[in-house]
Amino acid sequence: MPLNLGRFGIASADEPADATPVRLVAAQDADAILADLEEPARYFLELNGFSGEAGRFLVAPGQAGGPPQAVLGTGDGADPFILAAVAEKAPDGVYALHGAAALDPAAASRAAFAWGLGRYRFTRYKDGPTARPQFVAPPEADLPAVARALEATFLARDLVNTPTEDMGPDALAAEAEMLAERFSARFSVVEGDALLTENYPLVHAVGRAAAKAPRLITLDWGRAEDPRLAIIGKGVCFDSGGLNIKPEGGMGLMKKDMGGAANALALAQMVMAAGLRVRLTLLIPAVENAVSGSSFRPSDVFQSRAGKTVEILNTDAEGRLVLADAMARAAEAKPDLTITLATLTGAARVALGPELPPFYTDDEGLAAEIAEASIAAADPVWRMPLWAGYDGWLDSDIADMANISTPPPFAGSITAALFLKRFAPETGSYVHFDIYAWSLKKRPGRPVGGEAQAVRALFGVLANRYPPAE
Repeated sequence: MPLNLGRFGIASADEPADATPVRLVAAQDADAILADLEEPARYFLELNGFSGEAGRFLVAPGQAGGPPQAVLGTGDGADPFILAAVAEKAPDGVYALHGAAALDPAAASRAAFAWGLGRYRFTRYKDGPTARPQFVAPPEADLPAVARALEATFLARDLVNTPTEDMGPDALAAEAEMLAERFSARFSVVEGDALLTENYPLVHAVGRAAAKAPRLITLDWGRAEDPRLAIIGKGVCFDSGGLNIKPEGGMGLMKKDMGGAANALALAQMVMAAGLRVRLTLLIPAVENAVSGSSFRPSDVFQSRAGKTVEILNTDAEGRLVLADAMARAAEAKPDLTITLATLTGAARVALGPELPPFYTDDEGLAAEIAEASIAAADPVWRMPLWAGYDGWLDSDIADMANISTPPPFAGSITAALFLKRFAPETGSYVHFDIYAWSLKKRPGRPVGGEAQAVRALFGVLANRYPPAE
């Protein structure tokens, strides 16, 4: 597919352009670098108090009418995407990274990706800034890979940022259908009461109270002879908590409770765009957990698609229920690898905060691959234990299991992962990510709002395991 770099403000290095060089300046090096600059640039930067603080961007005048030169403070150098600050702050013009020719492919690609992050704006309901600066990518940048990563990130952010009125189960299905059409994938939906006849009872139970019918969305892509990859995303388009209704403070961000589905769509898009050698099955149980006369109740017992019965102790633990039916569906195809992505528990945020998603797997090799890919992609994740000692906390006196653990509130993210593990395919490997899908704090290239998490790390694992045919 042709590259779509224009929306990210990126030009390839072989496209001629008179670019303003941007020098990256760490705080510890600022005095020495300023001392080496000639007037009037040095005077301008000193007058403006430039000291290399992270994200500080200035364009200094050139010497004797020559071209300007720009500086970007990188602080302690800890932010891998600090270059996004230039894309956010620079006036119209063309920019390039000082010393770009010396960058290796990984560093060059990360610089281009960082710039693209800085060009993200959610403009569905409000116009963005008018300045549209351009960036000449370093020569060694892998621009197809950069474009895939940026497109996936923008997709996930846009979906999560869109409020439920415009991103309910029906709209989420439409997004998946458009993705299927783009890559000539097979698309299907089981909707409303058909979920009962097609044996998705938990998806139906959670979503039956909402005005927009629940559904199970399926996208299939790839050749039958390739290893099967199952990606499953939690698509709770709004979570009121059901009859265990959330307090006001807990409900405000619940449009993002379909963040697992948004990230699953983003990952699937990367897989198909790269042409990885897999037989992909993407599954999204899309529901709204609403309150009405037909809401499911605490103390109800439902049979799952897998045949196991579940006692409902809390209707605000609904995500694991819809995922369970989708996982049972995935298991029927005996996948080589199964991935679940879900905004599943507040306990994960208590443990690791919003920027570090935990993941759970019993596969030591897969865990090592994920850790390595996470570092390479600067896409942080952290392994948490599937501690078998807590599995009994999910026992029920009247059903095969309960949907929350007793005694609460301990180890909520772990016990949620243990619940899902009961529905994981017996074949291949399984990994679960308990993501937040939201940036609470503005950072360069990461505005407050919807976020892609774990997607680039996971794609790194998949690209290594299932590289495209040459």
